[in-house]
Amino acid sequence: MSVSVTLIGRDGCHLCDDARAIVLDVVSRHDGIAFCEVSIDDDEALANRYREEIPVVLIDNEVHNFWRIDADRLDRALTERIRP
Repeated sequence: MSVSVTLIGRDGCHLCDDARAIVLDVVSRHDGIAFCEVSIDDDEALANRYREEIPVVLIDNEVHNFWRIDADRLDRALTERIRP
């Protein structure tokens, strides 16, 4: 089963930089995870929806968490998606 993780953020956001490091570390522990990063600066609809919540982590296009990303929580969520 393939799982997708999306990080929504923007340049110059220190919380986004922290989240990126956490997400990349957690994703690297699992096989079959597709990761992508998008910026609210490049997408007006995303900016309107998530401007006050970045960084936002989506798992399979559903909001997993925002602002401060917890590595253990993300790891558990991915493990559950991969091995239900």
